[in-house]
Amino acid sequence: MSDQTIYITQFDMDRLMDLIESIRACTKKVNKNIEKLEHELLRANLVDQKKVSKDIITMNSTVMVTDVDSGEQNTYTLVFPSEADIAQNKLSILAPRGMALLGYSRGDIVVWDVPGGNMKLRIDNILYQPEAAGRYDL
Repeated sequence: MSDQTIYITQFDMDRLMDLIESIRACTKKVNKNIEKLEHELLRANLVDQKKVSKDIITMNSTVMVTDVDSGEQNTYTLVFPSEADIAQNKLSILAPRGMALLGYSRGDIVVWDVPGGNMKLRIDNILYQPEAAGRYDL
């Protein structure tokens, strides 16, 4: 995890906290990924979805990222678990890469702890952000 400042819209915060609570209600086992996501949400700066910068990754944003170590470039849309489909580059917020991206800005390098060590992703571009497109329902 990184200590860089991240920004989350109140709309995304509410939906993600509801997701966390529903997962906790369904399982007795402690889920480390859920704890990581909750930690990120609680340290984030909250912003109104109509005032969020268009350079911030919000839920349902489509982003181009580069793995700093391998140079591999990918484009992902950050989605809720029910919509995840990696074959269509729809990345779940519960996946390590998904959690790593939420709230960061174009140009940021995000360091995230994963089972194999640290992952470093550079956010190259935000191709679509619902709020920038006037979509406050996504």
